[in-house]
Parts: sequence; structure tokens; C-alpha cells
Amino acid sequence: MPSADRRLEPRRKPRQVRAELTRERILAAAAHVFVEHGYAAGTTNRIAERAGISIGSLYQYYPNKDAILAELLVRHIDRGRWTGADELDLSPGSLAAAVRALVQDAIHNHRDDPQLLRIMIEEAPRSRELLDTIDRHSRLRVGHLRDLLARHPDVRVRDLDMAADLILFTVEVNTHKVLADQRSVSVESLENELVDMVTRYLRGDR
Repeated sequence: MPSADRRLEPRRKPRQVRAELTRERILAAAAHVFVEHGYAAGTTNRIAERAGISIGSLYQYYPNKDAILAELLVRHIDRGRWTGADELDLSPGSLAAAVRALVQDAIHNHRDDPQLLRIMIEEAPRSRELLDTIDRHSRLRVGHLRDLLARHPDVRVRDLDMAADLILFTVEVNTHKVLADQRSVSVESLENELVDMVTRYLRGDR
């Protein structure tokens, strides 16, 4: 992965409510502009105009549009936690339902705006914050899933750490790929195929 670039770091971390609201307006405006005009034509001038602020005010928070897109991706990653995992049924015979909950959560976290998702995946630069967030998010998610797999009686894999890592990578990458695709795709088919594949792997089906 490319090395971090300090040019991509936000210039100002809001400490007051007003400043935080301004930053939220910039990020929301940028998301609209990138989707409407594309990333190349999504200039900081257009973002500032959409946010209703001066270009000078925008530059108080972000040095360029790359830094804005990087922060949008940081937030996307941080939002992608498996909600409701602690409430799953872990009784015998419930493995497929648990896997479906994992897949559905991943789909939910990626389907809000497929076009913006595609832009973030293909064009977001790698800031230090982004690299750190990816690493932290990955370790937390793998550890959480590993603990869940260890408690489920239907799981039959030799290496729980490797299994958790492989499953999350498979689900995340394929969800990203399908939902960021501009062609019409069947989300239902994606869900069903991922659930069948992961469930068979975890049960040790041959």
C-alpha cells in the first residue's frame, strides 16, 4: 500500500460545535459533488459552493480534495462494524443464520451510495489516518469474529485466526466489488452465494 502523505491530513481538528458542523457540511457537500461531477471534476471550489462556505474556509479544514476523500473513506471504514453480533444465536444448527447476519451487515454498510463507494475505492489516496484506521478496523473485526467462531459448536476449521481473516476478507472484498459496480447486480444473489460458501467452509463440508 502506498506510503502516507502529510498533504492528505486534515488541517484543523474541530474543538467547538460550530467548527464540527462546518466540517460535516464540507464532507457532506464533497460526497454530493464527487457523485454528481466525478472525482476529477469535483473541485474544492464546487465543494465549497455546495457547502455554502468560502474556499478560504474550506482550506482551513482540508488542504485539498484528496484529504477530503481520504476522510470520507476513513469514516466509511470506521462505520463498518458488525452490529448485533453479540446477540446472535450460537446454538447447534444456527451457523448459516449467523453467517447471514455477518453478510447482511457488510452489505448494509456498503449500499448507501454505490457510486461514491466506487470513487472511494478507486481514487482515495492513502493518508496516515487511513492506513491506521484500516489496520485497527481489521484487527478488531478479525478478533471479534474469531471469538464468535470459537464459541459456535458447528464450526470445524483447523485455524480459527486464519479462518476469521479469510472470511472477512472474502465478504468485504466481494461486497465492495459488487456494490461499487455500476452495472445492475443482484444483491440477493450476492448474499445467498456468500452465505452458502462461508457456511460450507466453516462446517468443513467436503
